[in-house]
Parts: sequence; structure tokens; C-alpha cells
Amino acid sequence: MNAFPLDAVPPFTTDGQDAVMPAGSPAAGRCRTVLIATDTYPPDVNGAAYFSHRLASGLVARGTEVHVVCASDEGSPRIEIMDGVVVHRLSSAPLLVHPTMRVTVPAGLGRTLLRLIERVRPQVVHVQGHFIVGRAAIEAARRAGLPVAATNHFMPDNMFQFARIPARLRGRVGDLVWHDFRRVFARADRVTTPTRIAAELLSAKGFTREVEAVSCGIDLHRFQPQPQQWARQRFGLDDRPTILFVGRLDEEKRLDELVWALPQVLNSVDAQIVFVGTGGRRTALERLAARLGVGGRVRFLGFVPDAALPQVYSAADVFAMPGVAELQSIATLEAMASGLPVVAARAMALPHLVGDNGHLYRPGDVRELAGHLTAILTSADLRASMAKASLALAATHDHRRSLARFEEIYAELTA
Repeated sequence: MNAFPLDAVPPFTTDGQDAVMPAGSPAAGRCRTVLIATDTYPPDVNGAAYFSHRLASGLVARGTEVHVVCASDEGSPRIEIMDGVVVHRLSSAPLLVHPTMRVTVPAGLGRTLLRLIERVRPQVVHVQGHFIVGRAAIEAARRAGLPVAATNHFMPDNMFQFARIPARLRGRVGDLVWHDFRRVFARADRVTTPTRIAAELLSAKGFTREVEAVSCGIDLHRFQPQPQQWARQRFGLDDRPTILFVGRLDEEKRLDELVWALPQVLNSVDAQIVFVGTGGRRTALERLAARLGVGGRVRFLGFVPDAALPQVYSAADVFAMPGVAELQSIATLEAMASGLPVVAARAMALPHLVGDNGHLYRPGDVRELAGHLTAILTSADLRASMAKASLALAATHDHRRSLARFEEIYAELTA
């Protein structure tokens, strides 16, 4: 990773080394330069950050010059090259309601983005949200006469825990947030979101523009079945039937339901739950597991680098997703590509990922959740048939299809 002064624009690169995009490259005749604007980007750990990174690096691999503008993870501004992507990190401050995230300092942001557009000269600006960086990027693009694509990854439920919004006020606060979303995204030329259900949600919340569903996609070369015994040894896991969750350990994921279900599962099978990720609910989950007498059967691996995630999935027998605010769930797709059956909440977009490859349960119904997990863990034949179905369904979300569609959208906007 190379770092540069903030007022520099490193030449395009595909391997982390300074280089000039060659004439006749794969991007020739298409949109050659894209600016992706996002409020969250790795090392942030969340679905929007991961999608933005995979989109940016995937486009670079296909011959497009990509610049990303986002909040600095350290506070001070800088430019760096990550996986061939030129990342412009802006001055940031800690987000008081979140333990790890930072937000871009709004003062002077509009002028900064206009200068960046003048130097980079993108043909399209693609924003990944309607908050500080996204809305400023839309305004700057409009002033520069550039087309804008906008992708929504957000639901108000994602912010309620951190903002400490009382339950009685969440409906009203949600309405205000959706009103703000409609106002900002109405200025985009093209709007996408990961699933059809997510697009229908925007319509239900009063967004009258057409919204296209474009899957976040997954890299099927990285996520595929691997030897289970080796994976368990790598992460120091006991060799027993394993229920896996990967993601943020936060309120909207409803992970307490998994812990409550475990004693019922243990009546039939000597299982364990493995949580991968960080978040504000870890201590509460540990206490709940101890109170229920299953502390020895609940493991927390904490943050696992993206490079090691494929092995994490291979250590499990079934993947569980109790969250009720999933616009797609990249983690569930990765689990499916790794050949895992899925048990998920019947909520938001998750029903579109679960058919013959697993079971859905009513959110909050711990008995039903435990029953589905037990049925899968006690039947090798059922696990095998569901694994096959997961692989088939995951194949329809190949990230190359998603990248190709976004390239088409950029071309249409610049035609």
C-alpha cells in the first residue's frame, strides 16, 4: 500500500505500483474513470464497506480507473493505493455513538470534492449512501455536470442501537431518516439496491424513482467448500457440530435468539455456536450464555481478516442469520457459496436466499429456530442436500455479473 500527499493524484495502478493506464486497455471504449463516494470503507467492518471495496477493486481488475473518497480511519487526510484503487481519505472525527467508526468532517467538504473531481476527472460518480460523503458527492457531481449512480445499503434499524433511540420514538425517527433519504437520492440519475425486496422497501417508504436490484455479488473462486477438519484446527475450534454466525455483534442482528436456542439444541446434539465479528453486544451475549449454562459451547473469534473468512465458513455445519434488517446479507451469500445450509429469520431480504438450502423461522420464535438447527445438525443427508442447493443458489450471485451490470450502468449514464 502506497501513501501520497493529499493534494497528489497518483497515476492509475492495478498492482499497487505507479503506472499509467495503457491505451487499448480493457476499459477503452467504456467508462474509464469512476469516483466512488462512501461514508464507510475498510478497515471499517460492515456490509457497505465490504461492498464498496469489492466493487472498487473488482472494477480495477477489469480495467477501470477507480478512485474512492471516504472518511480517514486515522483522522488525518491522506491518499493511498489499496488493491489498485486510489483511496482519498478525508479528515474525520470519532462518531460519538459508535465505538469504532469515524465520520468525515463536513466543513469545506463540498470544495474538497469539487477540487478532487477537477483533478481526477471521473466520468461517473457512484455514491454508496445518503449521509455526509454521499450527499456532498452528489452536490459536487451536479455542479460539475457529472452523472450520478447511487446505491442504498441503509435501513434505520442499523442506527437505532448506536444512536440510543428509545423504542417509542423509532417509528418517528425512521420516518425522518427516510424523508432525508428521498430528498438526497432523488438527485441521482440511477438508483440501485442489492435485492428486489430492498427496492420494494424504498417504494413503500415513498421513494418514487425507479430502483434497480443489483446483487452485491460474491467471489465464487474465494468462497467454496474446503476441508472442515483443517479449518477447525486453524481457529482452535472443538471438533463438534458447529453453528456459525459472521457479522457485527449488534442489536439488529438479534443474536441472543441463537444463544437462547442452544440449550434446546443440546438436548439432541453436542453442538457449539461460533460468533465471528465484533460489536457492542458481545459482553451481553457472553453473560447470557453463562447464565443459561452454555458458556462452554459458545465461542467468540472476534475480528477475522477478510483473507481468512473462507476458512471460517468451512469450519461450520450450518450458518445462522437471525438479523431482521438485512437488505441482502453478504455473509449469508458467502456461507452458501461455502456449501453451508442456512437458518435465517423470515424478514426483509433473507427469504430470497433461503429455499431448499435451509429453513426460515419467525423472528423471536426461539423454539422454531432451535428445531430447524437440530434437524439440520442431526441429519447428514439433509445437510448434504441443502449444501448442494446453497451452492446452486450462490452461483446466481457471481460478483462478475454484478460488476458487469455496474459497468453497463456507467456506460448508459455516459452515453
